Amino acid sequence: MSSHQNPEGSTRIVAGQTNKPQDSAAKRKRTLGIGIAAGLVVLIAGGAAVASSLSSNSGNTEAQPAAAAAAGTPAAELKLGYFGNVTHAPALVGVKQGFIAKSLGETKLSTQVFNAGPAAIEALNAGAIDATYIGPNPAINSFVKSKGESVSIIAGAAAGGAQLVVRPEIAAAADLKGKTLSTPQLGGTQDVALRAWLSAQGYKTNTDGSGDVAINPTENAQTLKLFQDGKLDGAWLPEPWASRLVLQAGAKVLVDEKDLWDGSLTGKPGEFPTTILIVSKKFAADHPDTVKALLKGHAESVAWLNSAAADEKSSVINAALKEASGAELKPDVIERSLKNIVFTVDPLAGAYKKLLQDGVDAGTTKQADISGIFDLTALNSVTAETGGSKVSAASLGKD
Repeated sequence: MSSHQNPEGSTRIVAGQTNKPQDSAAKRKRTLGIGIAAGLVVLIAGGAAVASSLSSNSGNTEAQPAAAAAAGTPAAELKLGYFGNVTHAPALVGVKQGFIAKSLGETKLSTQVFNAGPAAIEALNAGAIDATYIGPNPAINSFVKSKGESVSIIAGAAAGGAQLVVRPEIAAAADLKGKTLSTPQLGGTQDVALRAWLSAQGYKTNTDGSGDVAINPTENAQTLKLFQDGKLDGAWLPEPWASRLVLQAGAKVLVDEKDLWDGSLTGKPGEFPTTILIVSKKFAADHPDTVKALLKGHAESVAWLNSAAADEKSSVINAALKEASGAELKPDVIERSLKNIVFTVDPLAGAYKKLLQDGVDAGTTKQADISGIFDLTALNSVTAETGGSKVSAASLGKD
């Protein structure tokens, strides 16, 4: 993983990318399937590295007094990750409108833009970022791999906004045998959702891309181009990419993921966690006031998204997307995208045991106890101050 600066000063991170000139030609040649094996190594190694690091630090008695002195003080800097997706609008708006920076006060806000969750987890586990907006499955995987030492989920951000879109001639699940589909990255939330759904249809898939249906994790922008070129039959994607394939490449919706969630686990039919906010456990322990300040800015961003006029909302999100990913969306794309998403600070904790099991069935994580994955105490402190309702951790952590 490497990074480069965009004109606005934030950093865009793409898994597998390199700055070496001699690698540029090879990068252009990458097509379906690139990074599949590497993705699994990252998922496994990232969590293990965190557990090892935390274990070794616990035995470093010389470092303990300094750490104890620093604990509880505001951080000098908060390094925040997010994606250039409409499902990450609370981050896009929070950064663009200055809600997060204002709440952080004297703490400097630095941002990095990622393509998919496993790459963001890799950066967080390596200490390159302190917190990130992300899908739930990479967060679950990191928690499991590190035996609960790596991250805490501290808030929800977005629910919904993911669909399986396919070529018009594909009319039903039975038509997918032998077809090639894509997701943003192996082990990401949409990747797990697709594999779980295909399994329920009787299909076998493997993390190496083989099986009854081939799944080739591919960067979103490449997915659009490959679909337009006839090299992909469909993709399970977050917004705005599902809308872009439908409106700009002639795809149709085969599965809207909201139809798979009846509300029995969360009490909210049609809603499922797409984007959440997580933080490094070490950073949270050292700087609880900074985490609460981040959550204040986050909550303000979500409130703005739920109250702003449609035109203003689209304009701000589009401007933020241009800064994050270098391109704006067409009006019809952003309009369709926003119709499919609910912005909420509730992480919908009741869904997480199912999300874990989906990851196990997909072969991207292991069965484990995820009790303790949530720490919603700071969020509930923030919501109480504004008269909001308490958010539940569904017995999977503190609330």
